[in-house]
Amino acid sequence: MEEEVVVVIVGAGPSGLATSACLTLFSIPNIILEREDCSSSLWKKRTYDRLKLHLAKKFCYLPYMPHPSTTPTFISKKAFIKYMDDYVSNFKLSPNYFRSVESATYGDVTKRWHIEAKNTASNQKEVYVAEFLVVATGENSEGYIPRLPGLSSFRGEVIHSSEYKSGWKYHNKEVMVVGCGNSGMEIAFDLASHGAHTSIVVRSPVSSLSLSLSLVSKLGVPPACMHYFHVLNKEMVYLGMFLLKYLPISAVDPLIIFLANLMYGNLTKYGISRPEKGPFYLKATTGRSPVIDVGTVEKIKMGHIQVFPAISSIKENDVTFDNGKMHQYDAILFATGYKSTANNWLKDYSYCLNNDGMPKNTFPNHWKGQNGLYCAGMSKRGLFGVSMDAKAIASDIQMVINGKEKKPK
Repeated sequence: MEEEVVVVIVGAGPSGLATSACLTLFSIPNIILEREDCSSSLWKKRTYDRLKLHLAKKFCYLPYMPHPSTTPTFISKKAFIKYMDDYVSNFKLSPNYFRSVESATYGDVTKRWHIEAKNTASNQKEVYVAEFLVVATGENSEGYIPRLPGLSSFRGEVIHSSEYKSGWKYHNKEVMVVGCGNSGMEIAFDLASHGAHTSIVVRSPVSSLSLSLSLVSKLGVPPACMHYFHVLNKEMVYLGMFLLKYLPISAVDPLIIFLANLMYGNLTKYGISRPEKGPFYLKATTGRSPVIDVGTVEKIKMGHIQVFPAISSIKENDVTFDNGKMHQYDAILFATGYKSTANNWLKDYSYCLNNDGMPKNTFPNHWKGQNGLYCAGMSKRGLFGVSMDAKAIASDIQMVINGKEKKPK
């Protein structure tokens, strides 16, 4: 039994919900297929307790539903989940839950997408035929754990950040956090705040080195032990994003770096250095975000969190680092990001995605593929990027439909 529909959206996270809402406002029939039992499952099931949105609310809402004026500037996990549930109710969205998409192929003859899904609640196979297909499974489909030498021999606990909830269970334990992005830094802070003996590890390319060799020599910190990223607080990011409405990146970056210097000083003796390029330049050109400090830097300065270079080997509970030091750990937590799993089921992914399951086209044209295939929420620009994608996809589909209707028969 096949069900024909104009648009099939795979994924009921913010990207899928936003795209469905925009299509619904255009009166374009669409259905959402979601493998979990709820919408926004990443936020509800795979985020840690203390999580807050790092950007101000004016940059963190979905199309046609800004946050109320009474909402705090920086939104908690609980408040954002409520916002997402309200979004579903407000636009009367009805995702089909327990639908695990197993394959999607494009028919050259039918000019339609053929989508097969398993209803995991009934264990039945379902088939959908659609003119348009939107991949809205996002950038955070599956937690990524790198293959480190000896990791399989580790006798302690190994988890990904998506499984982490709180540091209370790690009190007085030796815990190593691998990854120094926003999640890694915030989880390290949470662990240390709960009494865990916390270390954090980062690997960074030598090409981003911005510290002169003379300064490195003076500080006694070898280049291989330096980690390169911008550390800002949320107010600096808010200010920078506000100024970017009126000023070029080349004017905003120096100001924000100046403020960061005033706030944090020189962090090189703690193994942290800034890249040559500014934080907003890097975000615009590479999608790489600055680290938004929640108190982690102060704990590093106080010695409550140790910063280590890359891991060279693991043997049982012993971890050896590139600087030759060795330490024993009870747990290793990987805050090493996620990978897209879209290519596992999207057989004709080459119409829109590359071999890694990410957009083939560069921003701002990343969202549009060929033969009615689109991807939403893969621009590395957070919820602001999600909104842009959803609006663009819905408008493009409406234009295609209207163009066909106007053709003489």
